[in-house]
Amino acid sequence: MGWFSRQADLEVGQEAPDFDLPDHNGNRHRLADYRGRWVVLYFYPKDDTPGCTAEACGFRDDITELRGLGAEVLGVSTDDGASHARFAAKFGLPFPLLADAGGKTARAYGSLLSVGPLKAARRHTFLIDPGGRLARIWRKVEAKRHAAAVIEAVRTSAAA
Repeated sequence: MGWFSRQADLEVGQEAPDFDLPDHNGNRHRLADYRGRWVVLYFYPKDDTPGCTAEACGFRDDITELRGLGAEVLGVSTDDGASHARFAAKFGLPFPLLADAGGKTARAYGSLLSVGPLKAARRHTFLIDPGGRLARIWRKVEAKRHAAAVIEAVRTSAAA
């Protein structure tokens, strides 16, 4: 296995793995809570680092457009709630940052990087349709331009 956990064999069209995680305010979020809406579930390695900040701020800047398309954004990393709260406050992030402390959710999505006892989420994004199925998977993400790619995917998927 080495540094990377075995990538989950997730494919577009299959049911998205469920999760139950706390956000940076201590509120729990489950995938089932978002039925009827598009979900942008994005995994990222570490709060307040250059690539992760660029990606989060891209979603922040485009949140009105995403929500206008019926999509909710959820960020997930293995950082704890206190770290997420500082990150969200520093950059004015208007969406939940979920704390996946043990990496269970990242592992379920094939997005866990594990080096000995250290665990981090890999930069992957999953677009989940209103019925809870995977509509799009990004395993290669360009942090600075990712929000625009996600908006386009929500638009085309919602129209299909």
